[in-house]
Amino acid sequence: MTKKRIFLWILFFVSGLILIASYPANTSSSWNPLEEIFVELTAPLQKIFHNSCSFIKDLWSSYIYLIGVKKENKMLKKEIQRLKIENMRYRVLEQRVKALIKILKFRPKPKWNLIAAQVIGYDPTGYFRTIIIDKGKRDGIKINMPVISPDGLVGRIISVSEDYSKVLLITDPDSAVDCIDEGTRARGILKGGLVDEICILEYIEHSEKISPGDTIVTSGLSGIFPRGIPVGRVKEVRKIPGALFKKVKIVPFVDFSRLEEVLVISKEKPCTTL
Repeated sequence: MTKKRIFLWILFFVSGLILIASYPANTSSSWNPLEEIFVELTAPLQKIFHNSCSFIKDLWSSYIYLIGVKKENKMLKKEIQRLKIENMRYRVLEQRVKALIKILKFRPKPKWNLIAAQVIGYDPTGYFRTIIIDKGKRDGIKINMPVISPDGLVGRIISVSEDYSKVLLITDPDSAVDCIDEGTRARGILKGGLVDEICILEYIEHSEKISPGDTIVTSGLSGIFPRGIPVGRVKEVRKIPGALFKKVKIVPFVDFSRLEEVLVISKEKPCTTL
């Protein structure tokens, strides 16, 4: 179809509309012959035009609506992420408060001078079982000071800077703590095991009485740890044929995976008679 024909059709369509609009209205419900012919010719075009306009209108409305929904979803996702982070912070603070309450409820022996500290890190190399605390020389911390928690013995200070200290845990193989069975008074040296959270009580002779469930405490004979600090509970006792000593496994009272707050026992001279 040429541009000229298109123009004529448009002119015809517009002229018809003007003619119908200008024709005098009457009470008759029927079209006159001229109106009827024009309607028959133009109605299909009007239908197409009307449907196209409705489609475009609906598409535009849906598009605008979808844009609004997309923006709203994006905002909601951001809010959910923010709430997740806030919830995580509150959980961390809740655990910290619980740890602090436990520290405050802990009743040390009268002669103990305690310095509260927060655990801020672990040995990054993984070769040693150690923790880093946020107290150092400025706070009076010195090497070999015992470190405890309300649950029991944690370890001892092995390195000190102005503001931080490193603690060797009792679960480290290089750790050695003179201990006794609280009930039978059987004596041995507690060392860290090869498995996490398990210690070995060495040099327990076959004649010594020690059983699973027994409580192990510090003996106070090492010159580092005061007497009577809870260490752990006996998990397993085995007699190995041909060996001079029993093999005794100890589960520490302290949960080192959840350790957040500790207490350093600070005193000028170690006392073994507490």
